[in-house]
Amino acid sequence: MMCFDEVKKKFGFGLMRLPMKNGDVDYAQTSEMVDIFIENGFNYFDTAHGYINGLSEAAVKKCLSSRYPREKFLLTNKLSNPHFNRQEDIRPLFLSQLEACGVGYFDFYLMHAQDSDNYEKYKRCRAYETAFELKKEGLVKHVGLSFHDKAAVLDRILTDYPEIEAVQIQLNYIDYDDPSVESGKVYEVCVKHGKPVIVMEPVKGGTLVNLKPSALKIFEDLKGGSPASYAIRYAAGFENVFMVLSGMSNLAQMRDNVSFMRDFKPLDEREANAVTAVRAAVKEDDVIPCTACRYCMEKCPKGIAIPELFACMNTEKTHGGWNPYMYYEVSAPEGKRASDCIKCGACERICPQHLKIRELLVTVARKFEK
Repeated sequence: MMCFDEVKKKFGFGLMRLPMKNGDVDYAQTSEMVDIFIENGFNYFDTAHGYINGLSEAAVKKCLSSRYPREKFLLTNKLSNPHFNRQEDIRPLFLSQLEACGVGYFDFYLMHAQDSDNYEKYKRCRAYETAFELKKEGLVKHVGLSFHDKAAVLDRILTDYPEIEAVQIQLNYIDYDDPSVESGKVYEVCVKHGKPVIVMEPVKGGTLVNLKPSALKIFEDLKGGSPASYAIRYAAGFENVFMVLSGMSNLAQMRDNVSFMRDFKPLDEREANAVTAVRAAVKEDDVIPCTACRYCMEKCPKGIAIPELFACMNTEKTHGGWNPYMYYEVSAPEGKRASDCIKCGACERICPQHLKIRELLVTVARKFEK
């Protein structure tokens, strides 16, 4: 496996779910999180042009690059599908990303959210070739991709572009054997091609943190770490994984995560057995495996808050009570309810989890719109 000597430890700060205040990033809290992260010896940060509707890159500049010398941190950014339509669009977009982040180069530049459809567009627009040119010019140190599809598609991409240096994949203890996600098979394709792996969604958008009481008790009986600690250490324990990202959204999450990743130790046998038991308990619930990445929101013509509505459904399944019904009314105003879905399918084509969103919204409507 290729070694990235500049990467410290195996844990990265994903800047997709930052703390918010009055509709903007809470820059004071984010800066404090950055300080804790760097003070504990970590240096890898991950953003993208569309994260938090463009606010993530601004947060990089305000909270990181304007406050620390460039050699203190590594920064990953991405070329995202909605922001270009021709090869000629890519370089201006890239330069605007450098400016937005306040840096002169990116350590990693990833072809974002690659699947069978996106890949055809990236090939047509010579996106990979453009990224390799940027690397030759010193504006990018490493070119990689982030991936959301089946293993066969990744095998094709890495065969077409062996120059790719790293692959970012979704990997967690729920998805590893899931036939709809194929995390395990995707990981094995990376191993086959000798590509170092970056892990995203190790806690599956919070699903593996907000466990039902019976699953939570399994971890509590270990008298050790938090649910997040077992999920993140599970992912970090794979041999070809050199980086695990966590989208931390408050100081408490940052402090917890650095406490167990500062001196990372893989799961021992007892902990691994507990993870297996929790996996079985979680799958019994049949919850909607939405990670709240919000990619679907970029495409929904009705502006339906799909992740929020799915969260209400999951809460009702796992905890019951009146709360999910109240929050459904808050999240689904007139014209943006689950029943207002026009079945266009745009959300499903971009969903990294390959969820049957249209069918699920019908189920949500039946539950909450009686």
